[in-house]
Amino acid sequence: MKKTISIAVHHLTRVEGHGNITVNATDGRIEKCEWAVPEAPRFFEAMVRGRHYSEVARITSRICGICSIGHTLASVKATEQALGIRVTPQTKMLRTLLKHAENFDSHVLHVYFLAAPDLLGAPSVFPLVATHGEVVARALRLKRLAHEWGSLIGGRTTHPTTVIPGGFSKLPTVRELEGLKKKLLSAVPDLAATLDTVKALSGAIPAFDRPTEYMALHAADEYALYDGQVQSVLPDGDKASYKVVDYRKCTNEYMVPTSTAKYTKNRLASYAAGALARFNNNHGQLHPEAKKAAAALGLKPICVNPYLNTVAQVIEIVHSYHDSLRLVDELIKKGIREEGLVKPTKYSRGAGAVEVPRGILFHEYSYDKDGMCLGGNCIIPTNQNHANIQGDFEALVPQLLQEGATEKGMEKRLEMLVRAYDPCISCSTHFLDVHFVR
Repeated sequence: MKKTISIAVHHLTRVEGHGNITVNATDGRIEKCEWAVPEAPRFFEAMVRGRHYSEVARITSRICGICSIGHTLASVKATEQALGIRVTPQTKMLRTLLKHAENFDSHVLHVYFLAAPDLLGAPSVFPLVATHGEVVARALRLKRLAHEWGSLIGGRTTHPTTVIPGGFSKLPTVRELEGLKKKLLSAVPDLAATLDTVKALSGAIPAFDRPTEYMALHAADEYALYDGQVQSVLPDGDKASYKVVDYRKCTNEYMVPTSTAKYTKNRLASYAAGALARFNNNHGQLHPEAKKAAAALGLKPICVNPYLNTVAQVIEIVHSYHDSLRLVDELIKKGIREEGLVKPTKYSRGAGAVEVPRGILFHEYSYDKDGMCLGGNCIIPTNQNHANIQGDFEALVPQLLQEGATEKGMEKRLEMLVRAYDPCISCSTHFLDVHFVR
């Protein structure tokens, strides 16, 4: 057994933002085991104060360039709840279709470009261009599809422009939706090949179980991404539900000295958000083809191996693909109607939540009688996952020491663990400790 370990990963690669891993062990005794977030804090909640409700989502979409669709949707939903706006079924369908585009796009990015190099023993995706050129080309084709899909509904896929309080500023035409359907259908071979590739690489995914709490949106009639109530499930199947407006009761943010991002907890010391949390809460609502994919890849609820979050993302790629085909067919059949925007009926406080690739996202705003924002609050999926990553570290490091892992092997396993969460670290930093000197 390796007795002395010294690991210092400064700014982990292949994740968004800056995170550090430190592990020190002497004579088999662990002295330090830490996941630290030194990223500079963000001040988006302050930026929206004094802004008209029509501007808020434009600002908060800039919290993230990867999940900007999700931030736009969560922001607009919170504003609509505060303003007493109930959108039409057509609006909800189009927004769900847009949400699918974002999840599909981001999951393809993570699975192929960020996680796959670890499974193939490569330092990044670039060496794979020479050794696995067709796989890289396939990933680029799928990402292009997702960008065109998101841009059609959202105006553009990064920082969408058409989603506004009360509806859409511009609607796709039936003809454009028919074109999207053709593009989706042309991706069937690439989707099948993705499953084959992940199945072939699944043996390289580490075995590690750590039961925790899993939190996600939940709805009885759909795999909740755009809408639903908050639900958490424990490994024994025990579930708890919360209204979105009461999100603070289940997130319980707190601060730790090693992080500029707040941590969260609920029924246990930490909880997980993301694709695996959604799978554990909502497996029964998956599209039948996604259920087949889960069976083929051997993923069953309740799964407590955090490394398999990447496999859950693959299953969600399949779900978003097939559910989007269903939505497109329904929209084409019904036709696209110019409905106009639903107008505000009040000005008060409201909260909204959607599932973004990395987990459940909350936005909350208050408005005065003129529709000007009095204040906001955002709780990001990655800041909900930080405490769970730390808990995983504390369980995994002793296990690796007992197994006699080399220092290099331990470092790789810890890096892979963080990457499995697909963290968006800079988005999660919303805390600044200021000491005033008088």
